[in-house]
Parts: sequence; structure tokens; C-alpha cells
Amino acid sequence: MIHRVLATEAALTLIAQLRARHGAVFFYQSGGCCEGSTPMCLAPGDLTLMPDDVQLGEVGGVPFHVSRSQCEYLMGSQLTLDVVPGSLGTFSLEDADGHHFVSRTRVWTDDEWHQLQAQEAG
Repeated sequence: MIHRVLATEAALTLIAQLRARHGAVFFYQSGGCCEGSTPMCLAPGDLTLMPDDVQLGEVGGVPFHVSRSQCEYLMGSQLTLDVVPGSLGTFSLEDADGHHFVSRTRVWTDDEWHQLQAQEAG
């Protein structure tokens, strides 16, 4: 099975810590530019998902959402969620602890793209 969103061990560890502290959480990949494109980890009620938002995948048992337009932009790539030091001053739950999530992208190989298309059609 090919996943649109993956996570590093560091990201999975932080996700588990945030879930232990906050309970249910979810990710939203903002569609801004530069640091405005940061994935944010939020508690229910911190952000209202809109009807056009799409669940791109799940990491560490946590749903990962993007806007429909961002989803279309990301169709040709796989995201890997990672963690780096430093606060960005966002509303993301990990920001208060002095680090933040980042999304790293990798373009699908032709074989992966065909597998993904077949997987989503079935």
C-alpha cells in the first residue's frame, strides 16, 4: 500500500507525546508560502475543517488534512512529516515546546504513480 503521508520516527514520537497531553489531535497542512506552508497539529475546535478540506492520509493514528486546492497541488508527491527545532510562533501544539513540524516532499516514481492510481480506483 502506498501512503500519501509518512512520518519520521522523530515526528511519530512527538505525535505520541502530543496525543498523550492533548488527547485527540489532527494535522492541517496550510497552503501559504514559505513558513506559511507549515503542517499544524491542532486539537479539535482549534480549526474548523471546511467541506472542501480533504484527508490526505494519517500519521501516528492522526488524520492529516489539506485544502482541496492544496491536495491537487500535492497530487504528484508524497509528504514526509518531520520535526525541527525552533518555534515559528504558530498555533500548532508543538510550537510551545520549541520545535515545529515540517513537510518534506518527494515526487512519485512512475511505478508508484501507477500503483497509487490503481489503489485509489479499487
